[in-house]
Amino acid sequence: MTAARRLDHLTVSIASLSKAEIKRKLKSFKGKFKLDFTEEYLNKLSLERLRHILLAAMLTKYKKVQ
Repeated sequence: MTAARRLDHLTVSIASLSKAEIKRKLKSFKGKFKLDFTEEYLNKLSLERLRHILLAAMLTKYKKVQ
């Protein structure tokens, strides 16, 4: 699968998640860096903002070192 197709797949899969699912993924995110959001903070964010944060975290996690 090409990088462009992987990106398309990732964005479509994130777009299909509910707010609760995105919050759960952000709170359990495992990467080279830790995400530390409180439930209160996440509840205040819009669904689109949560999707943006998750996409950014996933892109950073899987970014290839060049």
